[in-house]
Amino acid sequence: MTSSKPFQLFAVAGVELEYMIVDADTLDVKPLSDEVLKAVNGFYNEDYTKPGVCWSNELALHVIELKTGEPTPLLADYIDLFQQDVGRINTILKNFNARLMPGGAHPWMDPFRETRLWPHHHSAIYEAYNKIFDCRGHGWSNLQSTHLNLPFAGDDEFGRLHAAIRVLLPILPALAASTPIVDGCRQDFLDYRMEVYQTNSKKIPSLTGDVIPEAIFTRADYDSRILQPIYRDIKPYDPQSVLQEEWLNARGAIARFDRSAIEIRILDVQECPLADLAVASLIIKTLKALVDGLWYDPAELRQWRTTALADILFKTVKQAEKNRINNSDYLNIFGLQKGGKQTASDLWSHILQEIQKRYPLDEVFLEPLHIITRQGTLASRIVRQLDNDLSRPAMKLVYNRLCDCLAHGVMFTD
Repeated sequence: MTSSKPFQLFAVAGVELEYMIVDADTLDVKPLSDEVLKAVNGFYNEDYTKPGVCWSNELALHVIELKTGEPTPLLADYIDLFQQDVGRINTILKNFNARLMPGGAHPWMDPFRETRLWPHHHSAIYEAYNKIFDCRGHGWSNLQSTHLNLPFAGDDEFGRLHAAIRVLLPILPALAASTPIVDGCRQDFLDYRMEVYQTNSKKIPSLTGDVIPEAIFTRADYDSRILQPIYRDIKPYDPQSVLQEEWLNARGAIARFDRSAIEIRILDVQECPLADLAVASLIIKTLKALVDGLWYDPAELRQWRTTALADILFKTVKQAEKNRINNSDYLNIFGLQKGGKQTASDLWSHILQEIQKRYPLDEVFLEPLHIITRQGTLASRIVRQLDNDLSRPAMKLVYNRLCDCLAHGVMFTD
């Protein structure tokens, strides 16, 4: 999200979607993103820029990113644009007997054997990461996420938005978990991508922190308490200062002061752009409700301790929508004052109902959100379809169906 003049709160949004490239027959990962970008550019390049949706590379050569070319006030306008470009990339990939696969992690990729890093322009960044962290791991080369960028104009708006994002992050995996199968096994986490995400930078802990960002509400404090310690801690490993940028921060939401936006990174990518944009739209409306004080005094949001929020987050990472939240103070943030326990699914159903009364979502997003809140996260739907059969043929059947969902822009349903 770039602009010469900062956008005000909730005026626009930017979305980035990452997809795997896999063999059309075996569904094994296929390192071809450079060939896709060469096909449209005429040469190897990390970006393909055009009106509408832009394409770009990622660290791993089997991953390609699609993103809104400009901040947009209407996410619904991008459903068809993203879907058209999914089709265009799939057409290119047919020449290589390959196709796009959705989901936050490949179900049987061996990252220590199959990882190929981007070798072309800007490869120095990936080489620096690889030298420090060894990127042959699920937390680096086998993860695909949705990034949601939301703008702010000045310190006051940054503080209000950051406070709201911090308290919403713990329940986002209850909407977006899509990674129950990794290494060919049913993991103990419905959002296994986020489970490994929290440890992928453990060599330098300040990069990720507690995933939930600290209670910081001004740019000066953010720079002194988060960014400068990160830059200082990585300096001995990065003597050429290749990585001294804001994107080095690996928290679940990071401030991008270079673009006057906060980038939410905690979302697994879904089965099709419609699902991702529906989830993003609900998140935006919920954040607006929090900032406006629909249920709770916005000033009180700043008092929430990072550790308390992180505790809820990683229970949701494990159980997704099934997580039973017994923190009545947290439930009160969203207007649930009866006490007791609520599942994260119940909480999102309540939020969706409340949002529709005050901040109506585009009609096109309601069906996918009802599927998610009634049938469960994509992770839960995948698990049910596998029905305890983790043989390769069974997994191929389910993940081929996911590839078809992406190709045709439809939801994965029971």
